[in-house]
Amino acid sequence: MSTTIDTIAGIVRVHGRARGDAPALEYQGTTTTYAELDDASNRVANAMAALGVTAGERVALLDKNAPSSLELLFGLNKLGAVLVPVNWRLAAEEIAQILHDARPRVLVVGSEFFATVEAIETDVAMVSTILAIGSHPRWPSYESARNRAAADDPGHVGHDDDVVVQLYTSGTTGAPKGVMITNRNLFAGHLRMAGPWNIDASSVSLTAMPLFHIGGVGWALTGMVEGCTTVLVREFDAEVVLAAISEYGVTSTLLVPAMIQRLLAAPNIATVDFTSLQTLVYSASPVSDTLLLDAMRTFGCDFVQLYGTTETTGVIVQLDAADHDPERRPHLLRSCGKALPGVEVRLVDPQTGDAVVPGAVGEVWTRSEQNMAGYWGMEEATSTAVTADGWYRTGDAAYEDAEGYLYLHDRLKDVVISGGENVYPAEVENVLARHPGVADVAVIGVPDDRWGEAVKAVVVRSDTATVTEADLIAFAREHLGGYKVPKSVDFTDVLPRNPSGKLLKRVIREPYWRGRERRIS
Repeated sequence: MSTTIDTIAGIVRVHGRARGDAPALEYQGTTTTYAELDDASNRVANAMAALGVTAGERVALLDKNAPSSLELLFGLNKLGAVLVPVNWRLAAEEIAQILHDARPRVLVVGSEFFATVEAIETDVAMVSTILAIGSHPRWPSYESARNRAAADDPGHVGHDDDVVVQLYTSGTTGAPKGVMITNRNLFAGHLRMAGPWNIDASSVSLTAMPLFHIGGVGWALTGMVEGCTTVLVREFDAEVVLAAISEYGVTSTLLVPAMIQRLLAAPNIATVDFTSLQTLVYSASPVSDTLLLDAMRTFGCDFVQLYGTTETTGVIVQLDAADHDPERRPHLLRSCGKALPGVEVRLVDPQTGDAVVPGAVGEVWTRSEQNMAGYWGMEEATSTAVTADGWYRTGDAAYEDAEGYLYLHDRLKDVVISGGENVYPAEVENVLARHPGVADVAVIGVPDDRWGEAVKAVVVRSDTATVTEADLIAFAREHLGGYKVPKSVDFTDVLPRNPSGKLLKRVIREPYWRGRERRIS
């Protein structure tokens, strides 16, 4: 990585000058060079400035992966403004909730989501301008605004502590929280990992994770800071990804286990040429030994496992390729590895904050320059999550072996990780509790071969109610993003609670996880 690149805008500024003709993006048959991306981001910056966007202000994006997503990211950084990529899998009311929190001056919307925004348009009056990617009868065109703007770099000089992107993660109370990620966070985290992930200027990196996810935006920027070619996939599709690996000679990618499984299940998997693939990085949800071994045999490349959170700007613990040794050290496949250089990790009693004895399970606390700047507009939530001396409480429970390898054991928080997406039970429970046929409800994650974990609701019916599983799933789908909707519903007479009335989630989960040693990735 060039030492002259120390801000996100610097990526296209430097490579646009030094390697302008080099391909930055490959997307649906179209190549964008670094010079073209630098130019487009200049125009975006000037277009946003003309709409009144200034340093520190938010601009929201609701669209799937596309070059325009990165144009916006780089362009806004050239103004000192902040991109808020919104999870397009959310329901309309959830999107409105995020917009109310972020209060963006401008919202950029892809054509697939015009109807979604039209449904909430009157509820998000704080948005001054809606720009349409594509043609909309009322909203001005994003492409037109960009193309007619000046191509001069607006010249904002970024700083380490400038917030670059605001990624939303739902809280256990159901309230979405905007995680503020700075230049410093990104360069201390993902953007220093090119070496361990075998990425350099000659690499071809495939981004299949959504750019509203730290695994998507962080991965894309890791390759781009080196000046490599990034193959951008609009959304994950096994056939599209397999074709891209062969067509472009992809050398590295980051996937979640559910994606890996779908690739392995593709009908043409045996005919795909994987000889270019050097490194497959995986993270974000539970993975079985069977799936991992099958993938290692099929892809024939180095595998690297990551553990991290949005609040830590991604990876803080890594299981290196050399540790993926199923013959001599098979037990390590169940570890997430060791803390990265510069990252402090300790296991503590969550009640006292004291370190646990070696081998005992404790909450994972971490401290590094990767830790977020905080939750947007939520000082109390930030101080709860981060101690006064800078330790972020992950809410995950783990133990450490004698060699210093970390083994994630369970979650102190109730988050369900399904297909790499965080699902917070409180959100789903709050929706299902509104159904007249539900007297009590608990939402948990259960083992699932495809998704790692699947969302399950355990429900006590109201007196005389005849509500069915199909009824509740349909009701949830009206109010929640698809990945949050329970895959199944079980009915029971009573849910276990402690004397203070708190649901005993561990007791509820136990029958579904019995016999499984590993309950978290």
